[in-house]
Amino acid sequence: MTVGRREGAKERGGGGGSSELRPAARTAPGGAARRWGRRSARPAPRGCAAVEPRAVRNMKVKVISVLEDNYMYLVIEESTRDAVAVDAAVPKRLLEIVRKEDVVLRAVLSTHHHWDHARGNEELVRLCPGLRVYGADERIGALTHRVAPDEELTFGAIRVRCLFTPCHTSGHMCYFMWEDGSPDAPALFSGDTLFVGGCGRFLEGTAEQMYANFTQVLGNLPKETKVFCGHECTVRNLKFALKVEPENEAVKKKLAWARQRDDEDLPTVPSTLQEEFLYNPFLRVTEEAVQKFTGRKEPVEVLRALRTEKDNFKKPKERPHPQAMLAFDWGLFAPFLEKK
Repeated sequence: MTVGRREGAKERGGGGGSSELRPAARTAPGGAARRWGRRSARPAPRGCAAVEPRAVRNMKVKVISVLEDNYMYLVIEESTRDAVAVDAAVPKRLLEIVRKEDVVLRAVLSTHHHWDHARGNEELVRLCPGLRVYGADERIGALTHRVAPDEELTFGAIRVRCLFTPCHTSGHMCYFMWEDGSPDAPALFSGDTLFVGGCGRFLEGTAEQMYANFTQVLGNLPKETKVFCGHECTVRNLKFALKVEPENEAVKKKLAWARQRDDEDLPTVPSTLQEEFLYNPFLRVTEEAVQKFTGRKEPVEVLRALRTEKDNFKKPKERPHPQAMLAFDWGLFAPFLEKK
């Protein structure tokens, strides 16, 4: 992955910026070399020698900061200038980026139904005729295509595999993206299942489900996979990770880096799966230090105890009401803030 020039600093509640990702899957989730709808090379014209296929690099990810600490993503297929949005919570901000990038928004992928991830769907469908909205939960607003576990989608050169990860909500879906023929890392849009250094709350599921998500679904993806999560909560997560494993040097190093990024108002996404297994306690439930902290040995029980501890760990300071943050993003307060 290459990181492109940002549009500006990440702003709490409405800023935007971009990282540039050109991902690919050399291996399928699980590491086995599978061909998922892989297109074969065209035969060379008569009288011409066959040409070795070149690496394809058509996919770019724009990281868009909105609301209190949410991320939306705009995934651009550069050869066609078509785009797909992930978790389109604030349509006004998303469409600003769409216009600036001079792309056509073709689809929205919603990880789950919560308002801070899917509230913008209805307005986007109204403003963009023919827009497709994908998700696994009927509670997702303006849903046009309900996806099934392991279903595969195609957007130009971009391939998407839908990974069902119930627990935070009963219909949570992560999206694994890659390009055929590209040498670069694939991308995982993990919503509120996996965060940098943490995981989502178990609102509609169990520790058993989240453990299965981590070990049987996300844990089987290529370790170089870039993780784009739904919230910027890395510093808080890593402070908890340091409490769990105070001698873990990977945690200390990542926390120092994340604090610096936070001070500079810059995002901490993406991480990689390989990195997460070094400092994310929710992926380290078989480690002796994590088990000692929880007083448990069985992995699911360790995970359950960790989540309980995290839920009670240093409640964040009082913040503006989420609806007020949304109003700021939509520009509703602009007339009152203009200088006279």
